[in-house]
Amino acid sequence: MSEHTHHHGPASFSRAFAIGIALNIAFVATEAFYGWRVGSLALLADAGHNLSDVAGLVLAWGAALAAGRLPDHRHTYGWQRASILAAFANAVLLLVAMGSLLWEAGHRLQAPHPTDGITIMIVAAVGVLVNGATAALFMAGGKSDMNIRGAFLHMAADALVSLGVVAAGALYLWTGWAWLDPVTSMAIALVIIAGTWSLFRQSLHLLFDGVPESVALVEVDALLRALPGVKGVHDLHVWAMSTTEIALTAHLVMPGGHPGDAFLEKIAHDLHDHFHITHPTIQIEFDDPNHGCAQPLDIPSP
Repeated sequence: MSEHTHHHGPASFSRAFAIGIALNIAFVATEAFYGWRVGSLALLADAGHNLSDVAGLVLAWGAALAAGRLPDHRHTYGWQRASILAAFANAVLLLVAMGSLLWEAGHRLQAPHPTDGITIMIVAAVGVLVNGATAALFMAGGKSDMNIRGAFLHMAADALVSLGVVAAGALYLWTGWAWLDPVTSMAIALVIIAGTWSLFRQSLHLLFDGVPESVALVEVDALLRALPGVKGVHDLHVWAMSTTEIALTAHLVMPGGHPGDAFLEKIAHDLHDHFHITHPTIQIEFDDPNHGCAQPLDIPSP
């Protein structure tokens, strides 16, 4: 048996998190003040939503730092799963915030009252810039890391909310319809809930060691069975170690004997290239089913 141990920390977004948190704390204070001053539910709801996103960013940052910790005797895989937990918590936090917004908007719709359209537009426009810039900081990592995608979705959702508030303020100035403020809040909340549901579903799936959506287990099985000398595949398991790393274990039945390290390295590279699996562990079983050779393979991501 030969082992190769590597630790693959996620790309660092610490600077992005620090900037995003600082910008959003300042904006929350500004938005809450003016929302209270002019009596705008849209601004106050957006301020509350932004405050939940500050908590979400802190949570995602903590998870990213935890995932970078090296394994030890008590946590042999490190703290990588923290990133999955943070993605799930972020999704729940956003869904709860939007649910609260819907509830409050429903009550306000029953008794709408006039607001200051100019102030609403100016403050919300600042929110579009702040949240859009923060979202851009996480855009690069959103495709490959679910935790970073959660942070990106939070900020992109905030930018969308603020843009909707700007539009509602402009329309209010033109028409004088007081009900626009709560209706706009409800419409935006529904859009964000629809967009967040995928993150919630995927992160919950991974928390229960589900096969990542990027991996088709049938195709993995077919790749292994097609290898020369392989007569059978069993005990095939694939799960996410974090939001960026995927592990696999499998038993290959090879009556002809051990195929050599080069063969096993090729399997590892094929699994990585086709399915982004970074931690494969392959066990070779010979003629005697009670005797096998375990070959752990752990290759770094390119």
